[in-house]
Amino acid sequence: MNAPSVAVQAPERAAPTEHPPLTLDDRLAAEDAFMTERLTMAAAAVDVNTAFRVPDVEAVDLADVVRVPSGVQPYRPPVDLYPTPVAAVLQRARARLERDGWTTGALVDEDGARCLYGAIRAEANGSAATESDALTVLLEAIRRRFPDEDDAVTVPSFNDSCSGPRTPLRLLGEAADLAHARAL
Repeated sequence: MNAPSVAVQAPERAAPTEHPPLTLDDRLAAEDAFMTERLTMAAAAVDVNTAFRVPDVEAVDLADVVRVPSGVQPYRPPVDLYPTPVAAVLQRARARLERDGWTTGALVDEDGARCLYGAIRAEANGSAATESDALTVLLEAIRRRFPDEDDAVTVPSFNDSCSGPRTPLRLLGEAADLAHARAL
């Protein structure tokens, strides 16, 4: 084994030179130079990205592009198919439910949606006889469609048992057809 050699000492490092603290003006000048450099680079990037010009094209009609889900249909005013007063009331009541919305538990809710009875009452225009006849025909349509319903079912109780507007709308259409067939 060799004898240890003389230890070599690392050269002493020079003490870091202390810079005097920068003044506010010096710091602002340095930040200004840094930001000027960044803005110059950003301007160059914009120039490169916009160098290719897209040719003018015709505007796209959104009706050709946007498709509405099948459950949401635009409002279409009803076509007066039925000349008889009760059938016309039932048809207008259906159109009102499609336009304003359907609800349970109230004739009209705070948003203007109506139940079956509320829609018929609104479309009967104060005629108690027409309203009564329309409700009678609607109740018969309910009992034809759902023969297992008990005899105590009413239009409001049936409306409140529905989970969505689909069945009430269908029944108003069937009741309008029934009233028209009976010339009501």
